Amino acid sequence: MTTAPDKLTLARSHLENVLAARDEPTDWKDLSVYGFHCLEAAVDAALMHLELPASRSHWKREGAARGLHDEWGLPDVSELLHDLNDARKSRLYGDIPDPGLDAEDVASRIEGYVNAVEALLTGPP
Repeated sequence: MTTAPDKLTLARSHLENVLAARDEPTDWKDLSVYGFHCLEAAVDAALMHLELPASRSHWKREGAARGLHDEWGLPDVSELLHDLNDARKSRLYGDIPDPGLDAEDVASRIEGYVNAVEALLTGPP
């Protein structure tokens, strides 16, 4: 059974790829794919730690991220999840427009979220 620390470790692994992909020239395929999955793993880690229900659905994780922000003070990454999913689909399928994200901003926000989830998991109960 996967635990919250396991999900955080997975998020950290994806974060390494995010940080490498943001460098010039930006590898948007890797940044969008790993960024999206990094945030999903971090959201799952927070939900598991708080013993809240998790879902494998992308759009339900957006709602969960919003709830984690509203109820627990984590950064609101719900819109970023949506934008990264669009960027991922744009790069992989080519059938939707690219959302025009800034690589440095995206990487920074993802890293900040992973750090906030880590603080949640390691902080006082």
